[in-house]
Amino acid sequence: MRLTIAAGLALSCVPVISAVAHAETLYVSNERGNSITVIDAASMAPVATWPVGGRPRGITVSKDGRYIYLCASTDHSVQVIERTTGKIVAELPSGEDPEQFFLSRDGATLFVANEDNAALTAIDIATRTVAFQVDVGKEPEGVAQSPDGKWVVVTSEEDNVVNWIDLSTRSMVAATQTDLRPRHVEFTADGKELWVSAEVGGVVQIVDTTTRAVIQTLNFAIPGVGDHRILPCGIRFTPDGRTAVIALGRADHVALVDVATRKVRAYVPVGKRVWHLAISADGTRAYAANGLSDNVSIIDLASAKVTGTAPVGAGPWGIVAVP
Repeated sequence: MRLTIAAGLALSCVPVISAVAHAETLYVSNERGNSITVIDAASMAPVATWPVGGRPRGITVSKDGRYIYLCASTDHSVQVIERTTGKIVAELPSGEDPEQFFLSRDGATLFVANEDNAALTAIDIATRTVAFQVDVGKEPEGVAQSPDGKWVVVTSEEDNVVNWIDLSTRSMVAATQTDLRPRHVEFTADGKELWVSAEVGGVVQIVDTTTRAVIQTLNFAIPGVGDHRILPCGIRFTPDGRTAVIALGRADHVALVDVATRKVRAYVPVGKRVWHLAISADGTRAYAANGLSDNVSIIDLASAKVTGTAPVGAGPWGIVAVP
């Protein structure tokens, strides 16, 4: 299997440009490089590197497309970066050690997981102030808001739970027990399911959002790859909702899962220690941030193959695709 993986990575070192123009831009947070790499998705060529705060991780774009928001973990802030210049124009009060965040459905609030002080911080973007904080389980990381806007969920890696926060009361009302070290959470578009990656457990768990109970656990088996290397992290759904793209960490693979059947359609070998993912706006590509090979893999979802790579900075962790 090592020969197969090596061959896949070798092929991916030669960029292959799709006949379809991908007029979007990728922004990659480099955790060890304290930088953001900007990539033109059509050519898959890096076009800029921006210096940012310490240990950058979570990354997203504002609703109007003007700014990149970035968790600068060791600076204890969320940085606001102008897309046209790469200039840091503001530092938002995020709480201690921001890891990940979720931009609210209306674009007005950032919900930030603070690992050091076990809290969720809600930042009002217009006023650049803290709207409220809620205590949650230890080592919070993954954050998501339900499609109906009523709930925010936050994983607690140390307590092995997903915390449910009622936004009408700004309070935590329930916790769903998960397998070991839940990292990332993602709602399906209809809001009926919450998918949770349990990194150390080596599984993805599906939670019924009505009962808040785990209804299914997805296991992964890659020929030639030890179970101890399968460490699920990032999850993204394609725009049509049919496929879940799941980063499997030190397994150096991404799983493509049919959402309806909950079966793995394919395992795609990518770079080393894949962390997080982005999906192209047209749903044809996935982009995987590979934390130990310092590159991004481009995955053609129809063929389930890597078609190229792009070099980035040291320790790519988060990635966002912007049309």
